[in-house]
Amino acid sequence: MGDYPEAALRQAQGERKEGYEREKDALRLSPSKPPLPINPARGEAAIYIGGTPLRLRPSFAALVAAEAELGALFGLVERAAAGGLSLGEMAGLFWHCLDPVPVMTRETFSEALVAGGLVAATPALKALLTQILAGR
Repeated sequence: MGDYPEAALRQAQGERKEGYEREKDALRLSPSKPPLPINPARGEAAIYIGGTPLRLRPSFAALVAAEAELGALFGLVERAAAGGLSLGEMAGLFWHCLDPVPVMTRETFSEALVAGGLVAATPALKALLTQILAGR
């Protein structure tokens, strides 16, 4: 710290804080819209991003898109059961099942997913994997 003037350090800290606030704003959904209802009978689940619940709906189209990116869904389920599901695979499955897709990039969504913690994402992952295996 000795080489940096105090004013430069304050400026860098302020820029970091502003960047953090911009990222938090990007994660917020419109406060005027109520959260979407989640229907577990349809295999839907909720994932909380930036404190806002987002609906995951494993529709046929969503699962086809996830399979095109991630490979066979049964392989995905097997990897998850063996503890070998990667973070990227989980984020990809969630991204394709978002309904509706929020106003954020996939990268922002993935970063927020990690920030929320894997334990918080586990119930939604379990619900989606159960739906893949059992169907409606």
